[in-house]
Amino acid sequence: MKRIFIGILLTFILAMLVSVSFAKPWRWQGDQKNTYGWQLMTPEERTEHQAKMRGFTDYNACKEYVGEHHKQMEERAKEKGVTPPMIKRNPCDMMKAKGRLQ
Repeated sequence: MKRIFIGILLTFILAMLVSVSFAKPWRWQGDQKNTYGWQLMTPEERTEHQAKMRGFTDYNACKEYVGEHHKQMEERAKEKGVTPPMIKRNPCDMMKAKGRLQ
């Protein structure tokens, strides 16, 4: 009986350790597919942009920042003589839908 209990306990502990090691909190990860103007930013700007996006808790502040970011990227595209990227979706709307923004 004692062996069965220890076996069950060890299995439970192992299952918890494995599940915790695979669990990740949702974290927005920017890349060229989901970040407006990715190709127009330096690696440092991309890192800074990702940090700002992860730091938002207020929907309106996020929308304001994203709007300004889009304007800057449009200006850069014009300066470089390239077509501005298409806006696929607003990241603030997605983060609000996931419960990250209020």
